Amino acid sequence: MAVFGLVSAVAGFVKVRYLQDKAIIDNMVFRCHYRITSAILFACCIIVTANNLIGDPISCINDGAVPGHVINTYCWITYTFTLPGQHGRTIGTEVAHSGLGNDNQERTYHSYYQWVPFMLFFQGLLFYVPHWIWKNWEEGRMRMITEGMRGVSTASPIERKVRHDRLAQYLYDSVNTHNTYSFGYFICEALNFVNVVGNIFFVDKFLGGAFLTYGSDVLKFSNMNQENRSDPMIEIFPRVTKCTFHKYGSSGSIQKHDALCVLALNILNEKIYIFLWFWFIALAVASGLAIIYSAAIVMMPTTREAVLKRRFRKAKPADVCNLVRRVQIGDFLMIHLLGQNLNVTSYGEMLHTFINMLDDGRPISGDTPSAPSTLEMAPMYPAIEKYGKETET
Repeated sequence: MAVFGLVSAVAGFVKVRYLQDKAIIDNMVFRCHYRITSAILFACCIIVTANNLIGDPISCINDGAVPGHVINTYCWITYTFTLPGQHGRTIGTEVAHSGLGNDNQERTYHSYYQWVPFMLFFQGLLFYVPHWIWKNWEEGRMRMITEGMRGVSTASPIERKVRHDRLAQYLYDSVNTHNTYSFGYFICEALNFVNVVGNIFFVDKFLGGAFLTYGSDVLKFSNMNQENRSDPMIEIFPRVTKCTFHKYGSSGSIQKHDALCVLALNILNEKIYIFLWFWFIALAVASGLAIIYSAAIVMMPTTREAVLKRRFRKAKPADVCNLVRRVQIGDFLMIHLLGQNLNVTSYGEMLHTFINMLDDGRPISGDTPSAPSTLEMAPMYPAIEKYGKETET
């Protein structure tokens, strides 16, 4: 039960938050990296360290000359091995277990199993790093400028208009100054793609070059005849292996003792890594498509128009076209993220006010204002003419 309690605690890492609780500063694919993937890896780390689920991670038998706890400890901290040429043979007649037989053959050594929990935990941290970088780069700007406006608003029309006007004024005063903001976002989005692809090759190296084709091999195995197939999961994550222990005999000669070791932990490992194979492939494809989508937004104004029209439904096409061509990429990203944090009505009212400010041809301030604070966005406080500065009395 303690294990399930720990897994439940990790499940809290994936939080479905209401819009008024936390500002959205990224897209769904981005969140799949640092919320879902990190939580999956941390949960898997907890599961493989829970000995009460599968018993001892390794249990070896020998001829009795070496105490059981000694041979267990030795084979766990060193390595065990299997014989690739013995896979696919008939168990019980040709071999005792798949991958076991005469030692005078090519060997495949297995020493990864003691490092699996550390690898999973480290990978969970890697998937959180791009979000951590972006969160520090963003500095809570979206949270501050949308405070009190996210989710379902219960404010009166007058209060809502005051908030929209202040947010539109902030956008107007800071127009063409958000390129650094967007640069950080696109860099972190590219880091997500590099990270997931790098993790695929990282795990492949960790498992001795067997991970790249692991999922496809399992699919092929499931479609083969029962009599003529060899389970790739058992080849990569063998359940029974061999271990050789040397010690001095009573006369001082070196004695060799063979042991058969049951790796119960591999029952979990094979399931974990087959799931991770499919998840990493799907996440890599989604991340690649997200980068292509972002590239289209950067290079094609028509794409930005289409994205804006989906949220800004009541606007005239000419107004959307004019807005897209008068703001830079950084401003568009800011407007796009605002659309994810505000409801459709609030978003439309704010953008109408912003477009009117641009059409009025007011001189654009040369200084970049700070984001309006929580106090400035709250309707119960008096209006402040300059954002970030209070009138001295």
